[in-house]
Amino acid sequence: MHFHDDALFPENQDKLVITVAPYGPEWAVEDFPEDLPLTMDEHVQQAVDCYEAGATVLHIHVREEDGKGSKRLSKFNELLGRLREAVPDMILQVGGSISFAPEGDGADAKWLPDNVRHMLAELDPKPDQVTIAINTSQMNIMELMTPGDIKGTSLENADLAATYREMTVPAGPEWVEEHLRRLQAAGIQPHFQLSSIPQLETVERLIRRGVYTGPLNLTWVAIGGGFDGPNPYNMMQFIDRVPDGACLTLETLMRSVLPVNTMAMAMGLHTRCGNEDNLWEPNGEVKITSAEQVRQLVRLAEELGREVATGKEARDIYRIGTTYKDADETLAKLGYAPNRQPGQVGFTQHA
Repeated sequence: MHFHDDALFPENQDKLVITVAPYGPEWAVEDFPEDLPLTMDEHVQQAVDCYEAGATVLHIHVREEDGKGSKRLSKFNELLGRLREAVPDMILQVGGSISFAPEGDGADAKWLPDNVRHMLAELDPKPDQVTIAINTSQMNIMELMTPGDIKGTSLENADLAATYREMTVPAGPEWVEEHLRRLQAAGIQPHFQLSSIPQLETVERLIRRGVYTGPLNLTWVAIGGGFDGPNPYNMMQFIDRVPDGACLTLETLMRSVLPVNTMAMAMGLHTRCGNEDNLWEPNGEVKITSAEQVRQLVRLAEELGREVATGKEARDIYRIGTTYKDADETLAKLGYAPNRQPGQVGFTQHA
């Protein structure tokens, strides 16, 4: 991405898209009962509260009545149907990691088989987006957690913490290509969740080979443990490699969320918050609800002079429903250099 002299002026930036992740699948409901939903009514109310606070993208997980993360697509269908009525203007984004849910104390946590994970493309009603990981990788969400972060929560349970410490995300080449094919065929936009530049390079190769032909909406996930950490040098190196035509959101965890989101807002990028990412006010002593985290970002955006996108504006920014005809058009729309033609030498550039 390029930053001209006036790139930090709010009038030269897209309106701010706020993604909220208010379903905290890694937490037990008793960790924060004031904010973590259990019943379907509570799941819907979370979405309403966060939308009214200013969020326009809803990152979705759902619980069973016993409080554990659901692996049943029927539960997601039920929630999606109710959300379409309750918050019709929100972009509904299903978390592609739905199939990782600890059983008991966590020792038996497993991912569902690839063919079952592909069934996210068959959700009904269909979501606007499904998040997708690229390249199998470690996802140790415990590595950057401090004792204060997990104080008084279920993650003080050594067995459960060990499950999340040892978690890996299966996203091999064959699965990724097939998943992208199915999502595109279903008219569902993939949202790429990327941990580092090598994963971004893989996405570019998929685009250059025509495997993915559409807008590039992606999130830099800086949570450590196999992913980048929330280091400004990492952040700027990743941003530098993202093409100008992409829509980039920054994500991190716990008390790094607010400062990273503040930097995202200042640079014209987009933000994500919610109890899946963080439970704590900046002082680390008082818990903060997902809706209040959204209101916090809205206040900061107002101070920076950056308008917050409405649901319709967020859809336009994300280009929901847009596809491109082939690799060449996709590369041009995203701002990547074109593919090299036979016999072409030197640097490539768009005419």
